[in-house]
Amino acid sequence: MTADNVLGAEARPRFFAFNNHEQLGLHPPALRRGVAIRTFVRSLAGMQKEALVVSSANRQAWRLVSDEGPYLAGHDEAPFPLAFLTAGMVASYADEIVALARLRDVALTDLCLTLDNFYTMEGSAVRGTMIGGALPPELQVACETEADVATLRNLCADAVEASALNGLLRGQNTSLFTLVHNGGQLSPGKVSPLDSPAEPGPADRYEEVTVDGPNGAEQLMARIASAELREGEGGTGSSLHAEQKRTLHVRGICTLRPDGLRAIEVQLFRPIGSNFRFLSEGPLDSGEGRAPGAARDNRAPDAATLISAGIAFCFMTQLGRYATITKRRLDRYRIIQDTHFSPGGASGHTGKAGQADPVETHLYLDTPEDAGFARTLLDMGEQTCFLHALCRTDLKPKVTLSRRGAAV
Repeated sequence: MTADNVLGAEARPRFFAFNNHEQLGLHPPALRRGVAIRTFVRSLAGMQKEALVVSSANRQAWRLVSDEGPYLAGHDEAPFPLAFLTAGMVASYADEIVALARLRDVALTDLCLTLDNFYTMEGSAVRGTMIGGALPPELQVACETEADVATLRNLCADAVEASALNGLLRGQNTSLFTLVHNGGQLSPGKVSPLDSPAEPGPADRYEEVTVDGPNGAEQLMARIASAELREGEGGTGSSLHAEQKRTLHVRGICTLRPDGLRAIEVQLFRPIGSNFRFLSEGPLDSGEGRAPGAARDNRAPDAATLISAGIAFCFMTQLGRYATITKRRLDRYRIIQDTHFSPGGASGHTGKAGQADPVETHLYLDTPEDAGFARTLLDMGEQTCFLHALCRTDLKPKVTLSRRGAAV
């Protein structure tokens, strides 16, 4: 390992809330669908990345970090990017199931959601044929309830459709980009351009955020099992091979704590990675005694924040991976990413399927490499990003149910 372990040397918590985002000029984009999120991400060293996420739905902003495991020669100091998407997705489904059950007066206990996400990577990075793909998610819902089977099936199917993530999964959402190379804006190459100028370059505000909010003794994220170090398929350095043909498998298991927080364990089976535990805050009306429109507790990041961070982190990983494989110099890279979601159909009381706009990303590169490399890097970053593939692919989740310990 040649890259510095920046996160390992840091005294601050891995995840924390901060309140001084407005003073630092960190604002969400203008509202379109009800929830607007802006994610600022910078590369640290190696595969380590840091994000500042500000949402129109929260009074607070969140600092989150990501790393990779041994399969990408990472230090494994923080969750891998796909863990964020899986955690946010399964939390969003939990949010909508809980809210819809309350609206329909269906009593559920011992609710546990298990989400399996699958991705593909195939082709050659050197020849430019490598491409990432996403396969339909598989969701298992287990609970105790006196409701009949038809009621339970309809509830879960409608809740999945009500999730704001439905807007990215269903249909084909082509992501949009701008490109800034050494301070000058370039027209993108193959990716779809955003029909507006690049946002002003992200100032280095990361060191100025203050640890605020619900940052007590309990960690918002923790590694609960470390990856096994071994060679071969899925093992050390395997994801840095210039030729790829593999399938990735990530699992998220979500349960509801008595205090209303969602506890989510994310497991990485392929490649071989560590397990992490996330906490997520539910929607405004998901707790007992909280009316719609009440102030969010902000004890942990919400589902949309985790989803947005996951997309941004995954894209950033692909940029660093491509530069590493092709042995091109990339001194610094940063993005500003905007995501727009509707409120949840149940938790937001819209009664509609979740909707979202295409992801918009502004990429800023500092590199002695030429403009041609900058365009190729952007193209390959989008082409190999599993989560931009998720957005551009029509994916219908497969939902299975169990009640009283038996499948229904």
